[in-house]
Amino acid sequence: MRRKDREVTDPKKIAEVISRCSCCRIGFYDDGEVYIVPLNFGYTAEDNKYTLYFHGAKEGRKIELIHKNPKIGFEMDTDHEVYALKEEALACEHTARFQSVIGNGIISMVTQAEEKKNGLSLIMEHNTGKRGWAFNEKMLNAVAVFKLEITNLSCKEHK
Repeated sequence: MRRKDREVTDPKKIAEVISRCSCCRIGFYDDGEVYIVPLNFGYTAEDNKYTLYFHGAKEGRKIELIHKNPKIGFEMDTDHEVYALKEEALACEHTARFQSVIGNGIISMVTQAEEKKNGLSLIMEHNTGKRGWAFNEKMLNAVAVFKLEITNLSCKEHK
């Protein structure tokens, strides 16, 4: 990271930033193109190892790319604010506050019913703040659940 003064390395702070993000953008490499998909997510953080869970349709380009090449890049960000460095500032005398997490990982389909329920519960908890969701077999069969096991990440903030 070029700006070491903005790097976040404290695991608790990284988890805090992730918890405030509402969208994770996944980048797939597809025969010379990058295909980026914004998704809502849920996650687990155990021993500084993060796993993100997503859901979606059972078919389409995203699903094809998961099977074709599971190595992906991702990005999430939060707390954006542009502000002037001084009163009556010119355009180039502004900057932005933000927090972001970027990295790489391996994405795969979740096929076991219990892990699908867990992944969907994490997604719902992250997006609603509520726990205790129930999922019946029809719901589980209707949706694809996939997970991203993060292999490396960097977190950055500009206050």
